[in-house]
Amino acid sequence: TLFRSRSKERGNELFKHGRFGEAASEYTEAIEHAGSQGGDTPDELSILYSNRAACYLKEGNCGDCIQDCTSALELQPFSIKPLLRRALAYESMERYRQAYVDYKTVLQIDSGVQSANDSINRLTRTLLDQDGLNWREKLPPIPSVPVSFQSHQWAEKANRSRESQQSPEMINKKAEEMVLSLKQEGNEFVKKAQYKQAIEKYSACVKLNSEECSIYTNRALCYLKLCKFKEARQDCDNAIRLDASNVKAFYRRALACKGLQDYQASINDLNKVIQLDPNISEAKNELTEVTQSLKSTMNSPASSQEKQRKKIQIQEVNENEEEEVKSLNHFENSVTPGRVESKRPVAVSKPSNAYEFGQIMNTIKAEKDIMACADLLTTFEPKDLPVFLSNKLESDTLVMIIKSLQCCLLEKEPSLVYEHLLYLSKAERFQVVLMLLGKKDQAELKELFGKLSEQQCEQITLENVQSLSRTYGL
Repeated sequence: TLFRSRSKERGNELFKHGRFGEAASEYTEAIEHAGSQGGDTPDELSILYSNRAACYLKEGNCGDCIQDCTSALELQPFSIKPLLRRALAYESMERYRQAYVDYKTVLQIDSGVQSANDSINRLTRTLLDQDGLNWREKLPPIPSVPVSFQSHQWAEKANRSRESQQSPEMINKKAEEMVLSLKQEGNEFVKKAQYKQAIEKYSACVKLNSEECSIYTNRALCYLKLCKFKEARQDCDNAIRLDASNVKAFYRRALACKGLQDYQASINDLNKVIQLDPNISEAKNELTEVTQSLKSTMNSPASSQEKQRKKIQIQEVNENEEEEVKSLNHFENSVTPGRVESKRPVAVSKPSNAYEFGQIMNTIKAEKDIMACADLLTTFEPKDLPVFLSNKLESDTLVMIIKSLQCCLLEKEPSLVYEHLLYLSKAERFQVVLMLLGKKDQAELKELFGKLSEQQCEQITLENVQSLSRTYGL
């Protein structure tokens, strides 16, 4: 029991620091030890599965996340966190009906879970578009939660501030007052430009209540001020996990990505901000600037020295709550665009699974190494591309593949280019990501198909190319 407890504590600490793979390994050790030694209650073992599922979800491993959440729910039926995590994983895999059922189950247990309410509203529109007016008839059965169990959940959460929801009925009053006090102290430190001290207060809030979105967005402000862009992005990720329509979280994550010179990710988030609230002019200005930065990095040789990062002007947090969404202009003087020169080409080897492919591709995108991307695409059969992409296709990945096909492979192996484009169109999320491409990327895609149609090749015909181009909306 002591061994399992220590493994769990180590896993919790690693998770807090964003080391999700290592945290998952610690939870795995605790689970395996429980299986061989016994002694853990179903509730304790359920928490271990749920915690490991959270790690998998952070890493984008939705399949294993769903499996662990299901195991947790078999041990502790109708537990809220595994239900929410499984719903998020289902939604990420575009399994909207199953996600809807899990969110509805959560709301039977606690109707005050705001993230579930928001998700139900969003999924209702999605399912209506997907399945038509009779979409409810196509849903899996929604389990009925016994009233007695709902009461049990409320009592359990009142005793566990870490597991509590934001609903007053379910939060221990003393812990709630402490969170509010710590948050106000953090806000005061921000007003005095004492950002490190503010981070300490917000971090203490997170330990008491990890489900309040505004704590993460406030702490992200402080990290941005200190140019700790990775930490800021992580906090924004947590905020978006809790509220998938949080404008401030998307905007600050865009700025963090800009600071990390991940311009495509920044563009994606800024487009999301504008989609959620078209009236935020600051986001439109940022989008223009970041787009220009991306264009500069693609068209200009890499600088021999790393660009200096500018200090970020941050508006103070309001006394009673975090700053207003409309006041976003405090980030106008953000990170100087530029690209850090790669010290050496990205090492590429044939991936054996989606995880390895994702790791290699992330490095390639970070280094903006189009040649390495082309090398990667030649290490495996095009038919394996949808498997390697799994459900993690993003617009920056799609753009990188398109550029590498056009710049490095088109003249030498047009048939390989055609096959990769064909199987790329069969990947999960392809249609969604295709819709998010900017005008410049769409123009490059059109240019690629134009050049491909001019290539003389026995394996492909002009009719094949034209048919595939229609799949790409050209």
